Amino acid sequence: MDLQEQKDKDCASCHNIAHFQAKNEPPRFEQTSKIDLKAKECCVKHSTKSGNVPGIEKCETECYNYKSLNKRPIDTKCDLDDKNTYVKGILKNSANALRVNDCCCHPAQNYQQPQAEMHATAGRTPPEENKEAPSPYIPEIVGDANPPCYLPQPGDEFPQDAEAPMVPVGPWATGRIDWGPLSGLTGTRPIVDKYSITRFSEAEWRKHNKEILEMAAIEQHRANLIDWNSRQCLEQTQADVDKNQEKTTNRLNQRELEIHRWKCELERAIAAASEEITFMEEQRQRLKQASAVLQLPEAIAGECLERRTGRLDPELVRDEVEVELMKELALTAEIRETFARTLKDVQAQLTEDKTAKARLEYDWSDKIISHGIETLNQALTTKSTVLMFHPGSVICQDDQSTLDYWEHFTREILQEGEATRQRSVTLRGTLDAILINAARDLRSQADRVELALSRRIACTEETSKRLEVDLLKILQRLADVESIVDAIRAAIRRLDFPMKKAQTRLNNRQMRPRVENCRDEAHFGLLEEVKELGENVAALQAQLKQAEDSQTALVKARSDLEREIMVKRKTLEIDRDRTSRIRSHYPSTTALAGYS
Repeated sequence: MDLQEQKDKDCASCHNIAHFQAKNEPPRFEQTSKIDLKAKECCVKHSTKSGNVPGIEKCETECYNYKSLNKRPIDTKCDLDDKNTYVKGILKNSANALRVNDCCCHPAQNYQQPQAEMHATAGRTPPEENKEAPSPYIPEIVGDANPPCYLPQPGDEFPQDAEAPMVPVGPWATGRIDWGPLSGLTGTRPIVDKYSITRFSEAEWRKHNKEILEMAAIEQHRANLIDWNSRQCLEQTQADVDKNQEKTTNRLNQRELEIHRWKCELERAIAAASEEITFMEEQRQRLKQASAVLQLPEAIAGECLERRTGRLDPELVRDEVEVELMKELALTAEIRETFARTLKDVQAQLTEDKTAKARLEYDWSDKIISHGIETLNQALTTKSTVLMFHPGSVICQDDQSTLDYWEHFTREILQEGEATRQRSVTLRGTLDAILINAARDLRSQADRVELALSRRIACTEETSKRLEVDLLKILQRLADVESIVDAIRAAIRRLDFPMKKAQTRLNNRQMRPRVENCRDEAHFGLLEEVKELGENVAALQAQLKQAEDSQTALVKARSDLEREIMVKRKTLEIDRDRTSRIRSHYPSTTALAGYS
């Protein structure tokens, strides 16, 4: 037996498919009739004989065989992966689906989380409890059926000898031929021709295809499990969210009702405080009105005394009129002091009332805002258009109050407001009595003075007329100066618009980007315009200052003239009609009591 025949025999015994393919012959297999051999692990040792062709001198193979006569044929359309008809395969049984142990799919599909545990955790299993899916395999084809051409063929698992030697020249190679079945090991090189580089055998290519298909099947099944777990997680999460939202809405509703109750209490307290403040304000205005009216009796008495002191020396006598006027003046001073002291008390009480009302209103306004916020929160739904993320809102603020302090704060404000209102009512009663007694005393003293003053009149008409003429001139000049002041102020206001225009232009030009923001002629022109406008405004303001000083002097002159005329009239008319005319303006009892 020559070397080539020995090689054919050895290759047939080792199922060397590559050798027969090199000879363009179909592979020959030797196997028993009832057992399909599938090598799980093989150890092959080759020794090199003389020549370039490696022969098999010794081949030791340990194979684990299994019986396949009654093996179920492969069902390529497994019910477990039918997403259109069934719900996620292994997680729901069907009439056509196989049991998990009988399914022909790869074992990775048999790995599942228990359904009870999955319902309990809503598909959210801790990472440490997730187990690694077993390595899948593609079942072999038994019987006469042949696997597809892209999957491993029978005999690919056995070692193969190298092909017949090829000469280093020819259309297929341009270098040394030393390719062997041990691709990828150190010291081996592929066949190098002028078109491509051949590195792997067909068996390795089919094995690679098998690995890719197994990987795709594993990932598809893993996606199915993730899809089911995700749906369960979504359902459970949505149920939890709806339950929590319902509880929160109920709590917000209860809180809204409680805030509304206290808001109504505060509204009633605010209404009572507002009413009391109104009454107290009326009494304060009445007291101020009485104080203002009191100036008239005081002025009349003082004027009478002053006018009578301006009489000629022979007329300066201490008569009954002088005594009654001094009594009236002392009485008005005493009543004014009482009014001033009472007014301070009223203002203090009014301030206290307003403070209490302000505290009530502050709390009421806070509750209005809180009530609106709670109402808005209660009305919010998941479809509202104002929803936004606010991560910082989950932090409890340092200045937040407790529920007990919140209720105590409102109750304390209400109690303080009621106590303040009662003090205000008491003070109003005291004030009313003071005003009535003061009006009665003033009216009695005025009647006695008028009886004594009816006999004294004296006047100097010539001097009085001259002073009146001068007063008219001063008033005319004062009117002219006021017109000038108004004109200057209007001119200054009119200059504001050019100034705003120039400054606005400068401000807009400062917005020019980078090198465009240059100091050109227009820029300097605007600066000059602003400067001139400022100088004009300064000049007008100087003139306005002079006009205002003149106006002040004229006003002072007018006051002096009026006072001097009044002195002259008293001197001239004190014994004729001045006293009776002044006393005719004495206020009534109603006016002295503070009523208008």
